Amino acid sequence: MASLAGGGGAAARPRPGESDARVSARGFLLGLAVPASVASLQQMFFDRVFMGHALFVAVVFCGAAVAVMHSQYQGRKIQTAIRAALLGDGFAMGVILVTSAPSSWQAFGWYAMILCAFHYSEYLATALTNPQSVSNDSFLLNHSWAYSVAAASSWAEFWLERALFPGLKEFSFTIGLGLLLCVSGEIIRKLAMFTARTNFNHIVQNEKRPDHQLVTHGVYSWFRHPSYVGWFWWSVGTQLILNNPICLVGYTAASWTFFRDRVRYEEATLISFFGHAYLEYQQRVGTGLPGIAGYQLQRRPQ
Repeated sequence: MASLAGGGGAAARPRPGESDARVSARGFLLGLAVPASVASLQQMFFDRVFMGHALFVAVVFCGAAVAVMHSQYQGRKIQTAIRAALLGDGFAMGVILVTSAPSSWQAFGWYAMILCAFHYSEYLATALTNPQSVSNDSFLLNHSWAYSVAAASSWAEFWLERALFPGLKEFSFTIGLGLLLCVSGEIIRKLAMFTARTNFNHIVQNEKRPDHQLVTHGVYSWFRHPSYVGWFWWSVGTQLILNNPICLVGYTAASWTFFRDRVRYEEATLISFFGHAYLEYQQRVGTGLPGIAGYQLQRRPQ
């Protein structure tokens, strides 16, 4: 990663030759369209029974999307299509929350849209730029146990604080700032993926492939680790959107620690791959992450 050069009728027939990017796009758009087509029904249930009805609608239409995907794809592609459809469902439910829910719920709608867009775009960008390495893990839905716990913690904080202090979830300034950070972070991260292309990988590479190249142009001339810069500010932005004061501190500290350790490990590998060329690159360009200098080669005393 970072700068490593390193779905009856005709529609029911399997599509074995369809690209991964196209399969995921069809799934996402189907998932997006199904809840949106009944959004008007949701408007009747946004008060006392809102959460129960919203969950019911989500389950019903997620099931419908899965059924359609099963009729069109086989093997790994059905898993790709289902994941993409569920992310489309989540994005559509976010739109419904933002446009129809009480103001104290709208922040969670923005968050759902940002979260689902991030995970879907990770897969799509990988499928478009590095199809040889794309897999269902490219959605990053199973990134790590710690990532899942962090996400669940942020949801729990939002729901608890909304129940106790609903006004806390209506600060438009922090929501706007969070959206700005998330969108900016996404743009930087996707620029990194499209710039590095086959040299980008979600997993740090321990062996140098013959075609590995050190990427230093484009967004990599701004930051040594633009994908991490984007993800760091995206993660902070999600908690600003939710107006989660506790998780804002926790996410910032945990993300900073994670990327500090990841950058050190990755840069040690990059130096072993590219030697003096990477050391010169380190001197010219910073990591882009606040307070993180990266791996420092220990020089022997003369």
